[in-house]
Amino acid sequence: MPQTEATEAPVTRRTGAPVTEAAPGPRLRWWTELPLILLVYGAYSAGRLLARGDTATAVDHGLAILRVEKALWLNAEHPLNRLFTREPWIGIPADFWYASLHYMVTPVLLVWLFRSRTVRYRAARAWLLTSTFIGLIGFTLLPTCPPRLLDASHGFVDTMAQYSAWGWWGGEASAPRGLGGMTNQYAAMPSLHVGWALWCGVILWRFGGGTRLVKAAAVAYPLITTIVVMGTANHYFLDAVAGAAVMGTGLLLTPLVLRIADQCRVSLGLATVAESRFGGAPVVPATVVPRGSVSPFVSGECQTSAGERIPRQRITGP
Repeated sequence: MPQTEATEAPVTRRTGAPVTEAAPGPRLRWWTELPLILLVYGAYSAGRLLARGDTATAVDHGLAILRVEKALWLNAEHPLNRLFTREPWIGIPADFWYASLHYMVTPVLLVWLFRSRTVRYRAARAWLLTSTFIGLIGFTLLPTCPPRLLDASHGFVDTMAQYSAWGWWGGEASAPRGLGGMTNQYAAMPSLHVGWALWCGVILWRFGGGTRLVKAAAVAYPLITTIVVMGTANHYFLDAVAGAAVMGTGLLLTPLVLRIADQCRVSLGLATVAESRFGGAPVVPATVVPRGSVSPFVSGECQTSAGERIPRQRITGP
């Protein structure tokens, strides 16, 4: 007669409740992640083009934001823009910052998370994509003329047009030369330059290793980006505030988005049992066994009913 040992589920020290192992999440592959990111970015770019809106309406929205800022003494765009226009050693690097880092730093951090912080990657990616879609809704509902496209009487200078001979962009937009007409230049509200930079800062602060240099970069990157978007006359201060608010909203919605995604995977039959790291054997979630009860499983694939004892069975536990 084979001997068996009764088993108990582990319990927490404070509550005494059984603890179960969490089922592993879906296994991520780069060849499925890359098309997803490209699809979302394509939808984001196409949505900006489709939501160009009426020029007069966009100008009215821009002027309304400017009036609100002046009433609240928040008008930092004018002094920054004058500084960037007067000092090329500030304005030119700022234009490179605005035209390049937005499209470089965020993808690099996504790849780094995927490779070295896989457990954190899925939630971080969902947060970024959710916030981007919220921003797209903002572009659609509130087309806004940036300061650089207002009439010159309002005192703004387009620094990217002023220094266009120094960079790869043209005088029309931050797009490559000749492609300025393919962008929506009235997508100033909210500022996803600031929103994505804030996402990068949070990711660096939480998962970047905790060194002083990394934390300084985590704070500096979104802060400098905020100054740059105003100094180059591409965004108002309230655009930057809205960009941060969009990221906060996306962060709050991320758990819900992940739950919906998991439910869709299950309903479509895409959810699979994760493989263990050794030998590819399937990982089965632990079974909850109440405190004090006897496990019904016996070696040799024999079973007993719950609570039934085999003669001379060895029982462990309190």
